[in-house]
Amino acid sequence: MNRSKTNIFLVDDHPLVREWLTNLIQQQSDLVVCGESADAPQALQAITATKPDVAIVDISLKTGSGIELIKNLKALQPDVSVIVLSMHDERLYAERALRAGARGYIMKSETAKKVITAIRQVLAGKIYMSESLAALFVEKFVDGRLPASGSLVDRLSDRELETFQLLGKGYETRQVAEMMKVSMKTVQAHCAHIKEKLKLTNAAELLREAVRWQENYPTG
Repeated sequence: MNRSKTNIFLVDDHPLVREWLTNLIQQQSDLVVCGESADAPQALQAITATKPDVAIVDISLKTGSGIELIKNLKALQPDVSVIVLSMHDERLYAERALRAGARGYIMKSETAKKVITAIRQVLAGKIYMSESLAALFVEKFVDGRLPASGSLVDRLSDRELETFQLLGKGYETRQVAEMMKVSMKTVQAHCAHIKEKLKLTNAAELLREAVRWQENYPTG
């Protein structure tokens, strides 16, 4: 830890992304990477121990959910500002991330300059989002339209969406329960809610829709 500089912690399951971010951040004279992790449980433990100023978090991680990690950090480490850096379209996930407690959302397709801009803006106490996303939020405020994809999937809770994504990747419900660290009964309840919200009649339709969604919006 270097308390003479702003400490940044990286959470991403791709080593090349963490290496790129480290090189980018440490080119700044006042910023330093104080740690990194590939999964949510390890990240929560390490961030609790190191107490960085900023955590840059991906949504899709090797183990655990980035959204749930953000919620846990907000509850346990409220002084740590979280910025999401993700491959996922901001229209689909930015609102969920900000609701969970993130202070910024950047897509990985953005330039390196935007990452540094986001860090500095969040450190100044502001929320960072793209101009297009900000415009969508204004539209929602003005006339109530959703700033996301506008599909029925937007109605799913964060945990229901996580279940939906894992089913789309081919995992069985038992495996989904293990990965989400919940009971089979909880996963079955999530599936029932998903079917109701997506207007699906049976498990086969649910699986088919989950696979289709994963093909259109891959989550790593």
